[in-house]
Amino acid sequence: MRRITSTWLVSAVAAVAAVGAPFCMPVNIATEIAIYGIFALATYLLVGVAGLYSFGQAAFFGVGGYVAGYVFIHTSLPLSVGLLLAAAGSALIALLVGMMSIKRTGIYFMMLTFAFNQMIYYLAYSWRDVTGGEDGLGGIRRPDLALPGIGTLDLSQHLHFYVLTAVLFVGAFAALYQLMHSPLGLILSAARQNPRRTASLGYSVYRAQLLAFVVAGAASGVAGALFALLYRIMPIDAISWTNSGTAVFMVIIGGMSSVFGPVIGAAVFIWLQGFFSLIWARWPLLFGVFIILVVLFLKGGVMELFERARRLLGARAQRSAS
Repeated sequence: MRRITSTWLVSAVAAVAAVGAPFCMPVNIATEIAIYGIFALATYLLVGVAGLYSFGQAAFFGVGGYVAGYVFIHTSLPLSVGLLLAAAGSALIALLVGMMSIKRTGIYFMMLTFAFNQMIYYLAYSWRDVTGGEDGLGGIRRPDLALPGIGTLDLSQHLHFYVLTAVLFVGAFAALYQLMHSPLGLILSAARQNPRRTASLGYSVYRAQLLAFVVAGAASGVAGALFALLYRIMPIDAISWTNSGTAVFMVIIGGMSSVFGPVIGAAVFIWLQGFFSLIWARWPLLFGVFIILVVLFLKGGVMELFERARRLLGARAQRSAS
């Protein structure tokens, strides 16, 4: 009962943030933050919970985007079916990659996921008839969303599309929080700290990590599908390993001490990109300096600032009481 209550509480916080975001920034920026929030949460499941530093998540992000794009260009299937196919396609690829990668650990696991990411990238690059090659897959339509008892939601309007994205983001947030506190999440956390001892207790570390890898792949696929729908094109760069690095950076910037960390990291990452690009053409240099400062002085990411503020306020309150 306590776990269910806490899930509702953190989900309510995520929902409030999602409702307030369009009032604080352009709706397209808020939509992109929500999309990358889902992508960062999927990466956090691997990096922060399971201890699997994957540099191949962009492959599943891209597969989801290409599947959804192909479906919405060449068929008249409804939106829900397209998103499910995107999730299923990414989950299938994640299953195949995970079966071959998870048996390795550390740098070997990282390099394997990176290698598979590059293989899928060059497959998309060369399969021009399906993916559009280096030009990307363009002309993706946004189908209307039929809501039983309510009517049809016109997703060509940016605010309506944001509502859909925000609902999926809150759902992904609540699902990840619930998974983290489930038996599977506890096994993953234990395996991250000591896989041999976890296996000696009778738990299959390989199966738990593979399941987490597939779930993260499916969530990344949904994020990729939404990204393709947002810009109505699936660019080849979205499947590059640099996009995998972006997701990892979001998790590191936000912090891995809380499920809110990757979401905050996604928001900071996307907002700073826009801000730095306005003040200097060579903005990646400024962004690199920012990441270095976070790593050096905020080992817990941006979430550490909130923790420091909480401790400071607690100490002041204690001094005032005494």
